[in-house]
Amino acid sequence: MVNVHRGEIEACLDGKTYALCLTLGALAELEHAFGDDDMIALAARFETGRISATDCVRIVGAGLRGAGHDISNDVVATMKSELGVAGFIEIVARLLTATFGAAQNDGQNQVRPTNDAMQGTDRVEERDVPPFPGTTF
Repeated sequence: MVNVHRGEIEACLDGKTYALCLTLGALAELEHAFGDDDMIALAARFETGRISATDCVRIVGAGLRGAGHDISNDVVATMKSELGVAGFIEIVARLLTATFGAAQNDGQNQVRPTNDAMQGTDRVEERDVPPFPGTTF
């Protein structure tokens, strides 16, 4: 069972439920991987809302290792989410929000795919809270 007060989330990968947490060690790993000097630079990077597949692998991998799972990024890259790529983006969004907190809404509605959109339809839902700081999808 995860502890949301410690920034932990739960995610289903390859049909198995895992805890993920971006501990200080995991954040240090990401700083090094992304070439950022500090956590503020790391958070600013994520606020752009642009996440590559490599970013997803690194963030999910660091979160898994931060929660105590001995899983390499190479293994993470082969894992599957029930919702495909959109599922990984959702995991990353929840993990970053749990770590850095939700951004304050500037009054603009954010568009985020619903489960239907994640499963291949074109339906989207407007939401008041972005999936993680700075996102606009």
